[in-house]
Amino acid sequence: MEGTRPHVVVVGAGIAGLAAAWHLRQEDDRLAVTVLEGSPRIGGKLHASEVAGIPVDEGAEAMLARRPEGKELARVAGLGDRLVHPAPVGASIYSRGALRAMPKGHVMGVPSDVAELGRSGILSPAGFVRVPLDQILPATLISSDVSVAAYIRARMGGEVVDRLVEPLLGGVYAGRAEFLSLDATMPHIATAARTERSLLRAAREISQDAPKNAGPVFTTIEDGMGALPGAVAAASGADVRTGVMVRELKRTRDGWRLVTGPARAPETIEADAVIVAVPAPAAGRLLADEVPKAAAELARVEYASMAIVTLAYPRSAFPEQPSGSGYLVPSVEGRAVKAVTFSTVKWPHLAAADPGLLVLRCSIGRLGEEYLLQRDDGELVAMAMAEMAEVMGVRGLPVDSRVTRWGGALPQYDVGHLDRVARVRAAVAVQPGLAVCGAAYDGVGVPACVATGRTAAAKVLAYLAEDHGGEWHEDRRTAGTR
Repeated sequence: MEGTRPHVVVVGAGIAGLAAAWHLRQEDDRLAVTVLEGSPRIGGKLHASEVAGIPVDEGAEAMLARRPEGKELARVAGLGDRLVHPAPVGASIYSRGALRAMPKGHVMGVPSDVAELGRSGILSPAGFVRVPLDQILPATLISSDVSVAAYIRARMGGEVVDRLVEPLLGGVYAGRAEFLSLDATMPHIATAARTERSLLRAAREISQDAPKNAGPVFTTIEDGMGALPGAVAAASGADVRTGVMVRELKRTRDGWRLVTGPARAPETIEADAVIVAVPAPAAGRLLADEVPKAAAELARVEYASMAIVTLAYPRSAFPEQPSGSGYLVPSVEGRAVKAVTFSTVKWPHLAAADPGLLVLRCSIGRLGEEYLLQRDDGELVAMAMAEMAEVMGVRGLPVDSRVTRWGGALPQYDVGHLDRVARVRAAVAVQPGLAVCGAAYDGVGVPACVATGRTAAAKVLAYLAEDHGGEWHEDRRTAGTR
């Protein structure tokens, strides 16, 4: 307790932890909330900096617009009028030596229209004729979680997995379809797999059921998604401290004790409740003594590393101006670059900053490709430049470049992920005043992370109301009436 106020500590100042802090304080601004972040800055994978004078995100560049949590958090943080949408342009896949438009109506790469798929040219003739066999093959019955690749390959063949599904999942998780959970990464397809014989028909129904005229799929903030963490931290009114690494978490008779600082000069912080909002490996280490079952499960969550190389070229360097938002590269193509985003084509507000420049981002690194990231920054820039020269015909040097490395940044939702998360939460729930949140649980996108933060805050608030009751509880109930 800080005076007569319950004290909650949030460990981790990524967007999930900051969202948790905001929701805690939203309930009652007299609740003492401290956010501890081990790194020198807040925001985790949300960070923006200038390239050729244009603010460009170094990590996540957008969030789902059709899921409300991220947009709502931006609005309450004062950024509602800064939300912008992408240009209405399509994306491509680099397949069989050329850029080919993504077929319309696909569901995370699963085709729903055979004619559209044929026109795209993404698959070989043999791969294409395999797809409609899905409609006459016996049902592929699944009763438990399986890998994305196992189910979709059984229904539509390996090329759909390799050249359509895996590039899309790779853009989200930097993972492999052979390992990723169907239930966790493609829930609509997983549901259909348990009830429909034909995957093609199921994908068509899912595509047709999608809301029409629902607006853009994605949105971002005019100054970059990197602007969101600072705005949320300020709006929360929490005490946010950077450069404070939490090394131990101990249960006490009255709550929790956190040990920070170096081993030679440790410092302790007392809390009534704690929200652990750090990646799974770090969360597992903190929970090892008090919640060993949760720690063991979290230790099994694998993470992928990647790098983003941002290049700014004069538009005159491109023989033909890109007409789409970018392209994905299947791993079977054997190329180092797995995705390219033409940022100043996709986001008109960036193009307006300097119409003479074309800024793009190249993603390098998938699960199992850590060797690529062992190269120095200059070599990664050279890889990205070679990609642009070969695929887009770019000539000349960029006017500016930036390399951002994200080591162990993307959790892998492997087969059994949802059950693992349920076991973690069940173990944590036994401990009074403890909750977890972040990208390792229910989704890696901003809205999903925000939702986990809100859920964690609700659990802590319910515990405090029950455990502390009394004067603070009465004050909390009447605070909104004053």
